[in-house]
Amino acid sequence: MAEKKRCGWVEGTFQQYVDYHDREWGVPVHEDRVLFEFLILESAQAGLSWSTILKKREAYRSAFANFNPNVVAGFGDEDVVRLMQNEGIVRYDKKIRSAIKNAQSFLEVQEEFGSFDKYIWDFVDHKPIVNAPKSLQEVPAKTELSDQIAKDLKRRGFSFLGSTTVYAYMQACGLVNDHITDCFRYQELKH
Repeated sequence: MAEKKRCGWVEGTFQQYVDYHDREWGVPVHEDRVLFEFLILESAQAGLSWSTILKKREAYRSAFANFNPNVVAGFGDEDVVRLMQNEGIVRYDKKIRSAIKNAQSFLEVQEEFGSFDKYIWDFVDHKPIVNAPKSLQEVPAKTELSDQIAKDLKRRGFSFLGSTTVYAYMQACGLVNDHITDCFRYQELKH
C-alpha cells in the first residue's frame, strides 16, 4: 500500500505530529471548549514551534483544568505561581497571565454572542475558507482576515494573539483549509 501524501510540514516529524495533521488540523471545530483549547495552545506557541507545544499538550490540559474557560478565568496569583513551577508547560509569566485574561475575555464573548463558536465562525460566514495551495510556499502566514480578527480580539482584551497566531488558529480549527492540494486531507476536508 502506498504511503499517504501529506503536507510537507509534517514530513519527518514524530507520530503525534503526524496524527495531529491527519486527524485534527483543518477540521472545523465548533465546540467552545476545543476552540478555547486552541486559543490557549496557539497563544502559548507564539515565538515557539508548534511541535514544542504539541508535546506539552497533555501537561497544558492538566494545568489548565482540561481547558475549561470558567475555571481558568478564576485563576489568581497563587495559580500563576503554581503554573510557573510546572515544567510541562511554557513557564513564561506573561503567557500564563495572558491565558487567564484570555479565558475571561472568552467568557465575555460567549455571553455577548451566545457562544465563542458563533463569534469566530461569523468571520467566515460559518463555512471554511478552502484555499488550494500547491506548495507550502503558497500558504500565507497571515491574511487580511486574520489581521481583522486579531484586531477585534485585542479590542476585546485578548493577548498573545497577533495576526500570524490567529491565522494558525484559523488553520487549526478549520476556519481555513490550507492542506496542500495533493495531501490526502485536502480532498477529505474540501466540502
